[in-house]
Amino acid sequence: MSELERDTFLIYGHSFQTKVITLLITDQEYMSMIFDIMDKKYFDSDAAQWVVKDIMDYFQQYKTCPSWEAMVIRINENVKMESLKASIGIMMKDAHSYTNHTDLPQVKDLSLEFCKNQELKRALMDGVEHLQKGNYDAIKQRIDKAMKAGIKKDLGHVWKTGLDFRMSEAARVCVPTPWDVINDASDGGSAGGDLFVLVAPPGGGKTWGLVAVGAHAVKQGRTVIHYTMELQEPYVGRRYDANFSGISAQNLKYHKDDIEGILKTVEGQLLIKYYPPKTASVQTLRAHIESCILQGYPPDLVIVDYGDLVKPISGFREVRHQLENIYEDLRTLAGEYRIPVWTASQANRSAMEEDVIGGEKISEAFSKLMVADFVMSLSRKIQDKIGGTGRWHLIKNRFGPDGMTFPSKMNTSTGLIQLFEESTPQGREAKKDMQAGNIGMRKLLRRRKDELEDDKPSLDMRDEPEDKLGGFEGENEPPEPVE
Repeated sequence: MSELERDTFLIYGHSFQTKVITLLITDQEYMSMIFDIMDKKYFDSDAAQWVVKDIMDYFQQYKTCPSWEAMVIRINENVKMESLKASIGIMMKDAHSYTNHTDLPQVKDLSLEFCKNQELKRALMDGVEHLQKGNYDAIKQRIDKAMKAGIKKDLGHVWKTGLDFRMSEAARVCVPTPWDVINDASDGGSAGGDLFVLVAPPGGGKTWGLVAVGAHAVKQGRTVIHYTMELQEPYVGRRYDANFSGISAQNLKYHKDDIEGILKTVEGQLLIKYYPPKTASVQTLRAHIESCILQGYPPDLVIVDYGDLVKPISGFREVRHQLENIYEDLRTLAGEYRIPVWTASQANRSAMEEDVIGGEKISEAFSKLMVADFVMSLSRKIQDKIGGTGRWHLIKNRFGPDGMTFPSKMNTSTGLIQLFEESTPQGREAKKDMQAGNIGMRKLLRRRKDELEDDKPSLDMRDEPEDKLGGFEGENEPPEPVE
């Protein structure tokens, strides 16, 4: 390989150089990263060097990449030599044809790495001269500058100039929940980077709650990935079938044609992936999400059912530290892919007797509460299961008020869950159903008590005197009076 090839993009071929020009015109982020370290000398043709210099001049003046139309105007106005103009025209046509090529991300990475290495090489060569003069500070400054070359220039949100963006809906694009009261409290639902956690005791309805969130997103045309670490994929799928159809999960097998008709009308996508408990880490989920993206299923919402069953990858020995690390990783996952993540967490045993489950009832690691953006609990005592009710309580809310409790109607055969404000007619009706559940529970306990009372004489028979035991019905009754 010649010296020329080592110091130019020619080491990757002629089409690589053209694709770099494609990126300079179409990728604003790439342009901002490579602007300070790009040199037209890295291109081997006069046409490519002229185009690159012109693009760089345009970016320096207007702080944005030129459009294809803008480049045509500039070429026609500034290139006088017909042979050069013809060469530039051919190259620009090729560059435009590469706009949607799948290897552009690789071209982006390789060209950035090449330019950074060239910058570092020049810094080392300059360092020789400074070394001879004993100017060590200048060597350090030059090396530091070279090492920082090619980094992203994104400063983040500039507060003084970002008011309009903060006040726009684009500042927080949400995936709403099925419940208006939760959407109002959370400023629209869950957004990219958010970690929402549902807390409930065993058998409290965690999976049904997560299915309701996922099904609502699918109904809106979004793509949902539901990771299940307790129930098998077909079982979770049937819960979604029940939610969409309103048919009891036990009776779905009799309504296959109805389900097929519903599936044809749904715009969104749902992927259900099962991992046995404690076998999949957050890194495993990340790899699966990447696979889904590559196959055309970029998720809008990720559900992890549930976080306590994710495999820890840290070296912590205590369970509470492992769980804290898992939930931190889940929130990192949400931030990396700019998608909301919903998960559930186990409440401890004492929560099963609570009307309202607070943060102190979260099992194993209270630190899960600190990591999450939004935490709500679900309480369903035995009488609630009888009456088809529940109480949803906002434990933590970074987007609005918390501490509120919402009465709920729940049908756990179809997955229909409704949440209400306490003061609304529906909320008052739900509370009446809770009272009915209490009455039903008392009747059940009374009936059980009576059954035990009926069994008691036969148990105590051996302790009674023989003359008091009696025989058949009426044997020891007093004789009827004779008229």
